[in-house]
Amino acid sequence: MSDILFIKTSSLGDVIHHMPAISEARRHRPDARFCWVVEEAFAPLVRLHPAVEEVIPVASRRWRRALLKASTWSDISGFVRTIRSRRYDEVIDTQGLLRTAVMTRLARGRRHGYDTDSIRERLACPFYDVRHYVGRALHAIERNRTLTALALAYAPEGAIDFGLDRARLAGASPARYGMLLHATARPGKQWPEAHWIALGRALTDRGLELLLPWGTPSERARSERIAAQIPNARVPDLRPLDDVARLIAGAQFVTGVDTGLLHLAAAIGVPLVGIFIGSEPGLTGPMGRGPIAIVGGKSAMPEPRDVIDALRGLS
Repeated sequence: MSDILFIKTSSLGDVIHHMPAISEARRHRPDARFCWVVEEAFAPLVRLHPAVEEVIPVASRRWRRALLKASTWSDISGFVRTIRSRRYDEVIDTQGLLRTAVMTRLARGRRHGYDTDSIRERLACPFYDVRHYVGRALHAIERNRTLTALALAYAPEGAIDFGLDRARLAGASPARYGMLLHATARPGKQWPEAHWIALGRALTDRGLELLLPWGTPSERARSERIAAQIPNARVPDLRPLDDVARLIAGAQFVTGVDTGLLHLAAAIGVPLVGIFIGSEPGLTGPMGRGPIAIVGGKSAMPEPRDVIDALRGLS
């Protein structure tokens, strides 16, 4: 049995976009043992993938906020010991950042990454033993699949598979609800609150509860402001990502901006409408087996009516 270590730490959308590469690698390496280094907040989601035997959490985001604390350096030392505790046959960094390249270098094994024409941060390249060319114009999912296939010596082929089963995640809940995903870390991707309120009010005739999840205090405040103006809207409690995945799996539909939870909905196969404003859907748009519609685009502001029409088209 070979041991293969994948390094894709963040953000949520990037982690989800790496899941099809894991599924495909499992088909070609059925006897391999797959390990994945990922930010601690995303570890519960990664553990849902049936091909991942071990998840190694890293807390680089938390460590950066407390570098002077002794506990931080104790945690860093523990992470280094864990990642070096065994020798891997292949170590694959599909993130392509300097910080993930350092983690790759810490691991013991043949280290793979992007070459200088493919990578996001060129300073990362010297940390790899093998450097692969992967076109930068490819969708993020295809870049992950291609790099993984090159490192493990097979050709990527077939439909994408995120390894997430909607029926199993949703369970037998009889609740009927839709989800409005307004939260995003980048202001340039946000849709105006007035548009969300107009959309929510237009959806009340569907007889569904509308949920507005959040991840930070400012996002919670925004969820509450929007929900206060929409009949039958609710702001759920903060949950770990595996529970959020189950909540999304039970939704009748999802509509949201270009954010990690939208990509999670696509990965699970929930019907969705993606609202794009400050990013290019051809490079990072949601992909999955369920019905997907996109409105807007980079520097294009869609109106609530565009979203309503797109949702009707999913039916």
